[in-house]
Order: sequence, then C-alpha cells, then structure tokens
Amino acid sequence: MMPLVSNIIRTQWKAFRTTHPLKRGSIAYALLWPTSSLVQQSFEGKNFGTYEYTSALRFGILGSLYVAPALYVWVRVSSAMWPQMSLRIGLLKAAVEQVSFAPFIYGSFFAGMTLLEGKPIRTAMEEVKNKFIPTYKVGLYFWPILQTINFSMVPERHRLVYLSLCSLMWTIFLAYMKKTSITEETPFRIEEKITWSRKPNLATL
Repeated sequence: MMPLVSNIIRTQWKAFRTTHPLKRGSIAYALLWPTSSLVQQSFEGKNFGTYEYTSALRFGILGSLYVAPALYVWVRVSSAMWPQMSLRIGLLKAAVEQVSFAPFIYGSFFAGMTLLEGKPIRTAMEEVKNKFIPTYKVGLYFWPILQTINFSMVPERHRLVYLSLCSLMWTIFLAYMKKTSITEETPFRIEEKITWSRKPNLATL
C-alpha cells in the first residue's frame, strides 16, 4: 500500500513541477524568503522566542506574490529572446539582467517591504534612495556569475528553483540591508571608521 501511495505522490509531484513552474516557484519563495529573514535575525542573536515573525511573514508575502511572478516573467522573456544555451549567451543574459531586471527588483523590494510595514510612500522612496546603490554594488559581484551558470547550463524548467536556492543566500543579505539604517553619508562614515581603526593611536606611542 505504501509503495503505491509513494508512487502516486511522486507522479503527481513530477506532473506539478512540469506543468506549474510559476506555482512551484511561488511555493519555494513562500518558504525560502521567510527562512532568509529568520536566518538573518539569528545572526543578530535572536531565537524562537525573540524572532520578529511579522517581518518573516512580510518576506513571505512579497517573495511569493510579487518576486516569484516577476522572476518567472523575466525568465520566460529572456529565454524567448535568447533561447540558446551557451556560455556566451549566458554572459549576455547576465549582463542584460544587471541593467534591466536587477535595478527594478531591488528598488521594488525596498519599496514593497516598507509599504508592507504600513509606512507611507515617502518613507518607501527614501528607503530606496538610501539603500539601492549599496545593494546594487554587492549584487554586481554576486549575481552575474550565478546567472551565467543559470542561463548557460540549467534547463528552463528548473531555472526558477535554481534561482530560489541562490535567492536564499541573497535574501539573507537583503534582510540585513532592510534592517540596517542607512543614509547617504553612512557608507562613507563606515569606510572612514574602518580606515581609522587600522591606524595607530599616536597619543599612546
């Protein structure tokens, strides 16, 4: 009886993966994005008793209902424009993504999360203004390599799941950026603090 049930479940799951890639991606993001939020909070020393579960819920809502569908559309459009799978095409898609889809999704992430917190549009725009550039700079080191692999080696039907796993790591960073208070002068102050901390204290010499 159990082998029969197991076979039915596997068959149904295989059919679901093949025929419903968007739903599969949304389910993955509904799980992975809240997990990323909780992992980031764990780095802050929080535990099951002190987690901000409402924050994780917001990540789940935005990830499953907005980011996953947007990413699905981008994958379909890019695959239609460049259907070949090669290293050259993969590099081209990764480059195009960094100047088109990436800025759009980073900005909408900070704006969307801020609005889900119940804050006004003006605050959401300030959040985008202060955090977009630092996030984009880090993304330039992270995503082009992973997306080149994705576009050149991963079959289209598996790309959303592959990106979900990559997104788990990236969203931990996004959760950190969302929690961090940043103004236009913050990156320079941090850089100066690091630089001066390495210099000897002349008063003690």
